[in-house]
Amino acid sequence: MAVGVFDLLHAGHLHYLEQARELGDHLTVVVAHDETVRKRKHEPITGHELRGRMVAGLKTVDEVVIGNPPDVPIFDILPVVKPDIIALGYDQDHAETAIKDALIERGFVDIKVTRVAGLSDDLDGTRKIISRIIEMWNVENSVEDV
Repeated sequence: MAVGVFDLLHAGHLHYLEQARELGDHLTVVVAHDETVRKRKHEPITGHELRGRMVAGLKTVDEVVIGNPPDVPIFDILPVVKPDIIALGYDQDHAETAIKDALIERGFVDIKVTRVAGLSDDLDGTRKIISRIIEMWNVENSVEDV
């Protein structure tokens, strides 16, 4: 199982999901619910249904599930997905030890948690891509016609 927002799908997402897929024989991706994204990160650029469709279109992904809204405990998705492994992205702000402890506390003792390596590219994150676009736009629009 891999989890994420997947707003503005990019090479870093693909790399994460390819690595997650290599950990097992079936990859289910949980795409964050819009309300969860709003509460924990930012206003989503695209809605969770469209983000889910885009992720489902990747050949490395077997199944997509839309995550629960933020008022539902995050671990409630596990009986639906039934993962053997939870793959965390290199830049996800989750503490592996805390997740492992919480899984054990909730009776999910057989689920492994692993962090995958990042892409060695400077545009491997949505915020990095947006910043680069803004930077390029500013450069292009700061030149005055003489």
